[in-house]
Amino acid sequence: MLSFIYRLVQDFEKEHGLAPNLLYLSPMHLHTLKSQLDSGEQLDDLISLLGMEIIITNEAVHPHVAWSQVSGRRRAV
Repeated sequence: MLSFIYRLVQDFEKEHGLAPNLLYLSPMHLHTLKSQLDSGEQLDDLISLLGMEIIITNEAVHPHVAWSQVSGRRRAV
């Protein structure tokens, strides 16, 4: 999963000339990523590791990246 995300970031940078700052994942993708990292990383730790905000949505059939100038976080309660 991590290598797939890395390729997404590289392709995005080549196409758009800037690094993405958003990563869209389904809950299952997030679980897979955490298990492959073999850690109980908290979401904030993953955000720091990846350098992107993570948006968790069931609509993310495949992980994908994007860029937005909007900053700030909204957390599910």
